[in-house]
Amino acid sequence: MLRILVVHGPNLNLLGTREQSIYGTLSLDALDSSITKLAKELGVQVNLCQSNNEGELVTWIQEAQTRYDGIIINPAAYTHTSVAIRDAIAAVGLPTVEVHLSNIHQREEFRHRSYIAGVALGQIAGLGPTGYLLALRGLHDHLTASGRQKKMSTPAPARRRAKEMQPSRSRSNDRKQSEGSTE
Repeated sequence: MLRILVVHGPNLNLLGTREQSIYGTLSLDALDSSITKLAKELGVQVNLCQSNNEGELVTWIQEAQTRYDGIIINPAAYTHTSVAIRDAIAAVGLPTVEVHLSNIHQREEFRHRSYIAGVALGQIAGLGPTGYLLALRGLHDHLTASGRQKKMSTPAPARRRAKEMQPSRSRSNDRKQSEGSTE
């Protein structure tokens, strides 16, 4: 069974009451229930966590390396400021999908830059709570297609270096090989 860690960043504990015109009226508990329901349908085990503390988020990401097959993260405001979270995601080498309830690219200029996007498998922004469900489906499909029930023990940068050192292959083999990477 696939195991996915879902990480909610700062202020997401205030969902349902915080800036409803931007983030909607759904509470974090209701969002987590929707994620859990879809996970059961997909046969995926999820662990959901939320923190306002950057260090705690980094610790959870690091611990995920030996416990999970992938990560879904809404780093919230840390998206635009946290090299530590970016580096933790890169270090663990797990396929990661970045999610944002609002479209960060249509908001204030300082929100347009994501430190996480460069190390994530993908980014979903602006679709509200549905974004989390799409991230779960997408990560499930990615992990299933790559046959990655258990994560690779070699961190992503080492896998990339090893891949670069291998002899050339046809384009179709390269595409298939890259399906298991975090890029």
